[in-house]
Amino acid sequence: MKQIIECVPNFSEGQNTKTIAEIADAIKQTSGVQLLHITSDPDHNRTVMTFIGEPKPVITAAFAAIETASKLIDLNQHQGVHPRIGATDVCPLVPLKNISIEECNEYAEELAQKVANELYIPIYLYESSAKTPVRKLLANIRQGNYEGLKTKIQERKPDFGPSKLGPAGATVIGVRKILIAYNINLESTDLKIAQAIAKKLREKDGGLKSIRALGLTINQKNCVQVSCNITDYNITRPRQVFDFVAQEAAKHHIQIRESELIGLIPKAALTIEDRTYLKFSAPIESQILEEYY
Repeated sequence: MKQIIECVPNFSEGQNTKTIAEIADAIKQTSGVQLLHITSDPDHNRTVMTFIGEPKPVITAAFAAIETASKLIDLNQHQGVHPRIGATDVCPLVPLKNISIEECNEYAEELAQKVANELYIPIYLYESSAKTPVRKLLANIRQGNYEGLKTKIQERKPDFGPSKLGPAGATVIGVRKILIAYNINLESTDLKIAQAIAKKLREKDGGLKSIRALGLTINQKNCVQVSCNITDYNITRPRQVFDFVAQEAAKHHIQIRESELIGLIPKAALTIEDRTYLKFSAPIESQILEEYY
């Protein structure tokens, strides 16, 4: 039986189309993988790419993309509203078909060691691949961003690679379940409102389970955004997040302008009605994961 895994690397570049295209080409040129989707955001200054394939080709493609990004992206020159510590900030592997999380962990470590040994990039393992409980959460590893890690890396030694940051920064690699990246733009430019809603929304502050959230300013659209990760859509679905944000926004006398998906979403996470109800900024038919495997 063919094993299929998904890889969803996040690159710290959302503005330079030439750089984004070169990273994408590194994936496309790898035999045995299919690049499914690319989402770039100039305010986040970040691009998310989604590709699938059997484990070995996926690891080969991920390494090629990380190598390309390390040559083209200088974190010392990078500015964006989204937290980041590396040119390839995070590179998750997701088991999709006929493969377990445990088997995927072996491939994650293989990729981590290869990147560390050949590209001299510090690697932190997270989620199911984490070696310590504190490193399961990406936010813990990314605390202080690239600038903060530069001064603290001797205390926060990576799992693989040098305890020193170059222009490509560090990369976080690990195995996780399917995650939905879901953003909601508000009819407001008040960042404090978005941050207050995000704080009420996220699980760690007593909000909805399986939700991580940030409040961000999106200059390109002249608004603020509640940027969310839904880590288990069987527990909390996008519609519940939308309704929660709408209710909290109403307390500030503002409305939701639109919402957007970053990358792909499982078919079961949305009803047909949701596709209209959630005010998506663009048609999402091409973002349904099951259409590709």
